[in-house]
Order: sequence, then structure tokens, then C-alpha cells
Amino acid sequence: MTDGAGDRAGGRADGGPPFDAVLCDIDNVVRHFDSAHLEALERAAGLAEGTTKKVAFAPEAAEPLLLGHITEQEWVAAIAQGLAGLVEDEDTAWSLGTALLESPFRADDTVVGLLRRARTRVPLVLVSNATTGLESDLAAMGLTDLADEVVSSARVGLAKPDPRILELAAVRAGVRPERCLFVDDSEENVEAAAALGMRAVHYREPTDLAQALEPLFT
Repeated sequence: MTDGAGDRAGGRADGGPPFDAVLCDIDNVVRHFDSAHLEALERAAGLAEGTTKKVAFAPEAAEPLLLGHITEQEWVAAIAQGLAGLVEDEDTAWSLGTALLESPFRADDTVVGLLRRARTRVPLVLVSNATTGLESDLAAMGLTDLADEVVSSARVGLAKPDPRILELAAVRAGVRPERCLFVDDSEENVEAAAALGMRAVHYREPTDLAQALEPLFT
């Protein structure tokens, strides 16, 4: 699936926008993480940068977390186990897993502004593969009021690209899937949304979101 996958869908007969709700990913769209501390620890441990994330986000480690089956601390334990043999000792492995879990994050003000503006026109639902800590993270960023609904994988037991979580998000928005705009940084998730008939956009920078939302304001 490529960018603009939903462009084949036309607007409403009355000339309105071609979608009636916005479904938007959170991580790497609304929220961005700073991995500098983790990468410094990896270098000190003689690991290539990104090794900890590779272990942490392997399906066998990440899926139980994202489906709400294990806690964040149990995830750190799984990461430490996965790093065993790659680092000198257990303490280093635990430090790397903890650094990943506690990586600082920030909201993209441009994206937040665009979504707040969009919400004045149509329902907005955030759809995230997330931990049970998502709600507190949104509060820390001052974004508890950003969306009409938040569909978190850890709360509903479904994770993207499973089409069922996308269908659930559409239900929460009160809109048929084919009348939804879906925005995500993962091409796999974009393809899943497009297969449901959603107007799917592969996000790489705020301009992608701005262009996708333009029909709401013209």
C-alpha cells in the first residue's frame, strides 16, 4: 500500500470532505521518544545502537506487553533476558531495558495543533499499540483532552495491524470504516486500514497530516 491509498474514495455527494472521522496513531506521530541515554548505555556496553530495541520489539517480547498480558516491568525482565549473553552482566541488561522503558518523550506541537483543529470538524480517535501506561503518558503531555476516544491495544486486547482494532476505532468514532481517515507511521498498519476501505495515509512528517486534513478546511 502506498501513500494516498484512500484517494480513490470520493467526497460526499454534497461536496463535503471524503471522510467523517480521523483515526490517528500516537507513537512517532503525536509522540516522539528521545533515545540518547539508551544509545549511550549501549555504546558503553559494547552494543550496536538499536540492539535493545531490536530485542524489546521482537514479537515474543512486545506482543504480550501490547496486548496487556504482562506489565511494563515484566517487559523489562523479558528484555534483560533477551540481552543475556550480549552484555557482561545481568545488571547491565536490566539497565538497558529500564532505559528504554523510561526514555523521555515529547509531543509534536504541530501535529497536536492539526489534530485539535480537525477535532472541531469531525470526531478524533487515537489508535495506539501501547502499554497500560498510555493514559498517564498522555496526561504527562497535557493531552488527555486531545481526542474523543483513545483505543489502546493493551486495554482492548487487540493490536495493529489486526483489522479488528481499526474496526473498533471506527465504532468508537461512530463512523463506517470507509468514512474514516487513518494516519499511521507504519506501512503495515496503513495497508490494513486501506483493506477496510479507509482513506489511509502513511505518516512521515507533519506535512503528510496537514495535507490529509486539508479537505476539512476547504
